[in-house]
This record gives sequence, C-alpha cells and structure tokens, in this order.
Amino acid sequence: MRKKADLQPSPAGVIGAAEVSRALETVLASLDDSKAENIVSIDIQGKSSLGDYMVVASGRSQRHVAAVADHLIKALKDAGFGFPRVEGLANADWVLIDSGDIIVHVFRPEVREFYNIEKMWQTPDLDEETVH
Repeated sequence: MRKKADLQPSPAGVIGAAEVSRALETVLASLDDSKAENIVSIDIQGKSSLGDYMVVASGRSQRHVAAVADHLIKALKDAGFGFPRVEGLANADWVLIDSGDIIVHVFRPEVREFYNIEKMWQTPDLDEETVH
C-alpha cells in the first residue's frame, strides 16, 4: 500500500538539484519520444516559486496532445517521481502536468499560439533558454 506522500508530487524546491535535473531529462526525453513538437524548456528558478523549470510543447491534434501527456505521466511515475497533478486532459487542447519542480504545458498549436505563455516567462537573456 502506498503512503499518501507517495501519491503527491514533491513541493517545488524540496528535491535536490541533481533530482531536478534528472526529472527535466525524463520530461524532455518523454516529450521527444512522443514526437511532441517545438519543445521549449524555460528556467524559472528565482522568477517564480511555482517550480524550477517550465516546459512547453505542442501536439498536432487533441489525440496527440492526450497521448503525449499520458506518456509523460507514465514516464514520471516509472522514473520514481510520483503522480503529477494533471489538468485539461479531458479536452486535450491544453494539458498542464505539474510534477512539483517542473511544470509542463502541452498544447494544440492554435491554443499555444493564442496564449503564448513562453513570452510571459522568457526574459531578454534568450541565450540561456533551451530550445529542442
């Protein structure tokens, strides 16, 4: 039987830098494996208490967005990061996956363009941002 703590993502900033790095690698690898498009990783450390990284990606359709999100949720669980909080999976226009230290947004392209959340979080030092 799992303890309740096992079912919740760790609060932002609680796990060490090495674990955050491993979680980010897990997220990026899963998105790449799922053929997510325009994957952008944004370092939000010091900009927000929400987490350390925000990752934004696109799926080609609602079905693809849902598949990418499902694959990522399984990858996080299998890598030992627990069960992330998930919003929007039923409609699959914009799915938010919150693993605690890493927040992932998977959009349909039109929805991503409309909200343009990357612009909100990116700072003028774009050289530091990682685009995959």
